[in-house]
Amino acid sequence: MQHTLSNKALLKSTIIALVIAALVLISFILPAEYNIDPTGVGAKLGLTALANPSATATAPAKNSAELITTDKQATDIIEVVVPAKRGVEYKFAMKKFKKMEYQWQTDGTELFFDLHGEPEGDTTGYYESYAIATLDGMKGSFTSPFAGVHGWYWKNTSDKPVTVKLTVNGEYTIVGLKK
Repeated sequence: MQHTLSNKALLKSTIIALVIAALVLISFILPAEYNIDPTGVGAKLGLTALANPSATATAPAKNSAELITTDKQATDIIEVVVPAKRGVEYKFAMKKFKKMEYQWQTDGTELFFDLHGEPEGDTTGYYESYAIATLDGMKGSFTSPFAGVHGWYWKNTSDKPVTVKLTVNGEYTIVGLKK
């Protein structure tokens, strides 16, 4: 009899823990991390602003950039269209040891990318890669190890154009699409 009660108590505790975990996920984690707020609690508590720090900005048009300036730093929301079966580069000029925070994502289509920098004044074609992968998005930051242009090369191997939504914050000047 004692053994059966113990199993019932364990099952009850497990169910309660799962319900609490689901409530925390829906009410707090999804709004704060992914800007998904099915209950509306995240917006009321200000958690959705954590997932989208530039939520006050309006949606940009295709291949455009929007600038929000705060003190010395700027936040830009940029949409870059990567044509089918092609690659594009999007660059920023940065001074040595300046920091950039970034987040980019697609509609779910994975792109090959190379986040890299090219030293100012270099004519040899040298560049330094900071991250190389095939993903549908990435969030992070980097500090420029040298003055020059820094940014992404995205390659689209799919049969349709893919739009990359890029949000950046830091001390930089937009160079834009590299010709």
